[in-house]
Amino acid sequence: MKKKMLTFGVAVLSIAGVFAFKPASQTSITGKVTPAEGAQTVWAISGTDSSKAAINAGSFTFDVKPGIYTVVVDANEPYKDVTLENLEVKEDKPVDVGEIVLQQ
Repeated sequence: MKKKMLTFGVAVLSIAGVFAFKPASQTSITGKVTPAEGAQTVWAISGTDSSKAAINAGSFTFDVKPGIYTVVVDANEPYKDVTLENLEVKEDKPVDVGEIVLQQ
């Protein structure tokens, strides 16, 4: 009887362990910067986490976890940086910030 209980306990713990380590879900933030040569880098910041993405042909994409983000376009001179705050990214719902037009 003890052996059956031990086997059952190990089986339950094994199954629980499989579900306990579910991978973190990812989604994305995308956008476009105009003019394309006006910036080379974009940052996505959430709490103490930050990610950096290159701008390619004016477009950028971040793979991120769900959360609240600030996106900062690090503009080249003579353009000014742009900051988008409080972007809510939900699980399995990508966010497209659209076109960000840089001002001089």
